Amino acid sequence: MTTTLEHPPVQKQLPAHATGVLDIAHNGQGYLRAPESCLPTPTDVQVSAALIRRHGLRKGDTVEGVRGGPRALAEVERINGRTPEELRRRPHFRDLTPLHPRDRLRLEHPASGMAGRVVDLVSPVGKGQRGLIVAPPKTGKTVLLQQLAAAVAGNHPECRLIVLLLDERPEEVTDMRRSVRGEVYASTFDKTPKQHIALAELVVERAKRLVEQGEDVVILMDSLTRLCRAHNNAAASGGRTLSGGVDAAAVHGPKRFFGAARLAEGGGSLTILATALVETGSRADDYFFEELKSTGNMELRLDRTLASRRLFPAVDIIPSGTRREELLLPGAELTTVRGLRRALQTRDGQAALETLLERLRATPDNAAFLRQVQPTLPTA
Repeated sequence: MTTTLEHPPVQKQLPAHATGVLDIAHNGQGYLRAPESCLPTPTDVQVSAALIRRHGLRKGDTVEGVRGGPRALAEVERINGRTPEELRRRPHFRDLTPLHPRDRLRLEHPASGMAGRVVDLVSPVGKGQRGLIVAPPKTGKTVLLQQLAAAVAGNHPECRLIVLLLDERPEEVTDMRRSVRGEVYASTFDKTPKQHIALAELVVERAKRLVEQGEDVVILMDSLTRLCRAHNNAAASGGRTLSGGVDAAAVHGPKRFFGAARLAEGGGSLTILATALVETGSRADDYFFEELKSTGNMELRLDRTLASRRLFPAVDIIPSGTRREELLLPGAELTTVRGLRRALQTRDGQAALETLLERLRATPDNAAFLRQVQPTLPTA
């Protein structure tokens, strides 16, 4: 008779170390989310409240440490790439003094095409900008975000580039991940409103932790309107409801997210360029935009009529602009750009954009374009 020996099942060897972005629950318990997605999974490593207090860990920290079991962290080795001792006295984001943007983000780049050149002229962006890209449906906002991402990655390697997509189609997420040289975080439309909110909160907290260390971070978000929808849908019943089915508190969370954008005195900045959806036929979306439009310090308006005529980037030049642009542009360039705007104001939106694009295509870069048009522009 043959005897068959049964071998015990092979135990999968877990790595001794764990790395992830720290998410802290309401009860003080922490979890390390996968750095590439920031989404919760059943295998997330737990971080005890005691360990969080001992090392002064904050939500959004990227934590590296030693496991004390399959799903528990026993020891913290590095926080955001530094030792716990180095970060013992790091400042709190809430205590950083916000300033107007002063250091310009150049978006003119071969990979951004005409889009980067137009934005640089019409709505210049600085480190710490809080910008709204106001976009009706089918105006090319997704392509525009990809072009802006390429420009930031190409011109400003010192900046940490993050793209955040909420309530998005899966194929759009794949396209963005394959085209962007940066971190892409996404919560697709099959996720719940609370999952959209949780991802947005963790991503912006991660950005804050980097700013506290003096880094420059750029978040490109699509869209702030969908974050408002998520907060509205997730709001507890019984709250005050406004016309259009909007919960009165639905914009508080999105305002906190958007309001995090700033230049911090002493170093570090968080730039957020977020799309706001308009002309969707939803009264709620109209309310969200009215609440948000005054919170930004830069606005880029896209126009459906221009897009339908295949004019891209479909930028409506006249209502677009940046507050305190004089802090971003040198004196001579500022004078020429303002003269250009006055000249274009005499034309309707289509004629203004067609004229600008025609002249831009005839010159190799914006500097050459401004030199060429400066003698022909009206003076103040």
